[in-house]
Amino acid sequence: MIIEIIIAVLIGVVGGIFSGLTPGIHTNLLVTLLFSISPFLLAFTSPLIISALIVSMAITHTFLNVLPAVYLGAPDSEGKVLSVLPGHRMLLQGKGYEAVTLTVLGSFLAIIMGIALTPLLLKFLPALYSSIKNYIGYLLVIISIYMIFRERKKFWAFFIFMLAGIFGIGVLNLNMKEPLFPLLSSLFGVAGLLISLKDNVKIPQQLITKIEIPKIEVVKAMSSAGIVGTFVSLMPGLGPAQAAIIGSQIIKLTDKGFLILVGSLETLGMVTSFIAITSINKARNGAVVVISRLMETITQKDLIIFLAVALASGLIAVFLSLRLAKIFSSLITKINYQKLCIAIIILIIVMGFWLSSYIGLFVLIIGSFIGMLPSLVGIGKNHLMGCLLLPVILFFLL
Repeated sequence: MIIEIIIAVLIGVVGGIFSGLTPGIHTNLLVTLLFSISPFLLAFTSPLIISALIVSMAITHTFLNVLPAVYLGAPDSEGKVLSVLPGHRMLLQGKGYEAVTLTVLGSFLAIIMGIALTPLLLKFLPALYSSIKNYIGYLLVIISIYMIFRERKKFWAFFIFMLAGIFGIGVLNLNMKEPLFPLLSSLFGVAGLLISLKDNVKIPQQLITKIEIPKIEVVKAMSSAGIVGTFVSLMPGLGPAQAAIIGSQIIKLTDKGFLILVGSLETLGMVTSFIAITSINKARNGAVVVISRLMETITQKDLIIFLAVALASGLIAVFLSLRLAKIFSSLITKINYQKLCIAIIILIIVMGFWLSSYIGLFVLIIGSFIGMLPSLVGIGKNHLMGCLLLPVILFFLL
């Protein structure tokens, strides 16, 4: 079985590289496709091995998706939305490689933290969840209000949150095979690329130098991640973007510390989701949903295997991320940035049509216009997460 797990890890890493480096392509898409062919795969292997492949893919994705976020200003659906601001700012200062290094550091430390916290979470998570499960809808309302009121332009924040929420409700109720792909790819992928085209961004020469990372920023960022990461893992609809904002309010961070925090939260969220499905039988992301469908029960022994796979995948992803960041840094000034953005938009459009036909294209068009509003009016893109938060709030309260 060890050989099978190693092969699953390596295949998962390849899948994570593809989804991580391709804006608009999330692991949820690949995992869904994998699940659709699982009856064929199960003739040759076990649900545990397929699940290990999914774990490897999901973890690798959380490392690699920082590259398009920093170098293209095109984050994936949730995880690296906020890294665009400090990350792209550092890219325009010639420090794109440093920005990637900081987020990768956060991601790897998150795996270590998640493994270290596992015994505590297994013991206390069920009691914690049972104490708040009846109030999840109200907690999400409070968090959403806080996000809106921290903005200087509160009306626009509220308007965009509600607009994205209504849009999300509409899309999720359409008869579509993959509603999340056009929904999230338009709001966070295509919209960001269109803004980059509008601004006619010019990328300066990138520097590959020794990076000084203040230890105090690492400690502060990881402490913040530990505090909010576990809480967010219990809150459906909340993602790393919202967690990063909450975490940065608890502990004040510099741009470097913030990038470490952003990097850590998505990976930590993935690790804690494996713990959550084991301890409270709740799936908080697409990868874990598929794992829960493949495996009738997930035991603590299975969890240990998943954590070992996560650690191995993380070690490989650290090397790959830093190596690819050097390649990206050398190439980004030699290519036509505008043409690259257009090519990525076309790829997302083709994928949207392939998955959801003309209705997928319609969602992409509407979502792209909505997704550009935060940049145009000068507020945070995190309010676009109303597309998931509002439907979840209504589900719990109505």
